[in-house]
Amino acid sequence: MMDGMEKEAKIYVAGHRGMVGSAIVRELKRQGYTNIITRTHKELNLTRQEAVENFFAEEKPEYVFLAAAKVGGIVANQSALADFMYENMVLEMNVIHAAWQNGCKKLEFLGSSCIYPRMAPQPMKESYLLTSELEKTNEAYALAKISGLKYCEYLNRQYGTDYISVMPTNLYGPNDNYHPEHSHVLPALIRRFHEAKEQNMPFVTCWGDGSPLREFLYVDDLANLCVFLMNSYSGNETVNAGTGKELTIKALTELVAKIIGYEGEIKWDTFRSGGAGGQNVNKVESGVRLRYQYKDPYTGEEEEILIENTETRDQPKNKENAMRQLRSILYDKELQHRMEEQAKVEAGKKKIEWGSQIRSYVFDDRRVKDHRTNYQTSDVNGVMDGKIDDFIKAYLMEFSGSENA
Repeated sequence: MMDGMEKEAKIYVAGHRGMVGSAIVRELKRQGYTNIITRTHKELNLTRQEAVENFFAEEKPEYVFLAAAKVGGIVANQSALADFMYENMVLEMNVIHAAWQNGCKKLEFLGSSCIYPRMAPQPMKESYLLTSELEKTNEAYALAKISGLKYCEYLNRQYGTDYISVMPTNLYGPNDNYHPEHSHVLPALIRRFHEAKEQNMPFVTCWGDGSPLREFLYVDDLANLCVFLMNSYSGNETVNAGTGKELTIKALTELVAKIIGYEGEIKWDTFRSGGAGGQNVNKVESGVRLRYQYKDPYTGEEEEILIENTETRDQPKNKENAMRQLRSILYDKELQHRMEEQAKVEAGKKKIEWGSQIRSYVFDDRRVKDHRTNYQTSDVNGVMDGKIDDFIKAYLMEFSGSENA
């Protein structure tokens, strides 16, 4: 194991604008490190191998914290599987390989606890890696992270480098992502209850029963550990970073609501998918219950459309199926309205037969008479020239009321 970092050593923090990277920069500055180098994505695209190699050849950083990554929640991971795998794997390999080529003294690779099997016992141990199937919802991201930590291990074994890997638990803190679809559980709860308070909502509905346990770590505490490990740890075994303390989602939800000052009701919508799946059937709320407040655009009437979907054990897929069902219901409602309007038009049409035409007149040498209304005139020539307004008026006055009844 090498000595710790010198205060004036050149340290490169990749991903310095993200939650973890920015925390590491703050911690390094707090501890008195003075030669920290960073690059924005615009200045250095880590997925471009030539650009990364040129950067390392020019800057020659002695220490590297690799905290850059393409990240997102379940929806983002499911909708962009190839992108998450490609971008994360390429940027990791580019940075790690360039660091090795340019004699970097030590590199620390930041991963995620999602690298462990979906059914790994709690608390998760480092030895559980690659012992069974990964969680499908973020498998692409997990595989990329596993590749990064394994590449560090293989460089250590083959070339004697000093590259380490750290896998943090669920993180929270400054520069977190509060996107409604792409954020993780804690920032998502914070946003939901903040908006509920702002809009004076009487209640907030949360999926599940709140019983699953989660462990959370403040990002500045992780940063403190990362600097400590860079100075004090060497080895091929991945280091799990956490507090060792868990709390239920229900307790977390109530805590967030209390801190934000939301005084409404918290409702729990417990809904599980059925089907085969062993122990996980009783642990994962993968079914989707979709409530849509529908307002008829033609009548103004309102109704709640309720859709439940448990077709798969994959919650994002069930959500996609539920949305497809909703679109189908809305389409059917619009189609039904158009068919009803068309039926009204068809019902108002008259049969094309003698006696039903608009102009049905009886002519003789002195008068013109409409036998439907009995209106008549002696201006035969005028009628022949198109002067029929009085006939139309008589017809409308006699029949329009009965047709609209």
